[in-house]
Amino acid sequence: MPINKTLIKKLDALGIKYDIVEHRKVFTAYDAAQTMKKKVDEIVKSLLVKAGGTYYLIHVPASKNIDLKKLAKTLDVKKVTFPTEKVVTNALKIKPGSLTAFGFAHKVQTVVDKSLTKAKKVIFSSGSLTESIEMNIKEFLKTDDVKIGSFSIAKKLPKVKNVKAKPKKKTTPKKKVAPKKKK
Repeated sequence: MPINKTLIKKLDALGIKYDIVEHRKVFTAYDAAQTMKKKVDEIVKSLLVKAGGTYYLIHVPASKNIDLKKLAKTLDVKKVTFPTEKVVTNALKIKPGSLTAFGFAHKVQTVVDKSLTKAKKVIFSSGSLTESIEMNIKEFLKTDDVKIGSFSIAKKLPKVKNVKAKPKKKTTPKKKVAPKKKK
């Protein structure tokens, strides 16, 4: 699906500088980083959460996860939950996979993790699976009334154990077979 034209018109009307990056179809921020040959920290992971009966569009670097307790504190609520895909598509009246990174496009509050503000250029979801939007983070912060908080944590990757490979037993053929002669 192509980028939402209303989104592009709004960015242009705001005088925001951006680039549209075309790529093969991707479904995750990690896939986007690999496809575009970008660092995972340069890709923004956008997630919708529900807190205190209100929806928020949350942004963290793709290399991090959201700490729900820290996010609840940032939003000044007791509990933060992730709605199901069906709830997201019904609440925002969008098709699956078309959630953009821009809160104004969905009429929800945008919340950005502080670690993203250290990046120069980042890549956001445009609502398309084959096109993304690259822009300076300072430009993104101008697009809406963006709240900034510190609520991300490093992804916990499984530890790889250094295990020495055991050599395989040598095997020798029982009989040597001579190659067949051509007639």
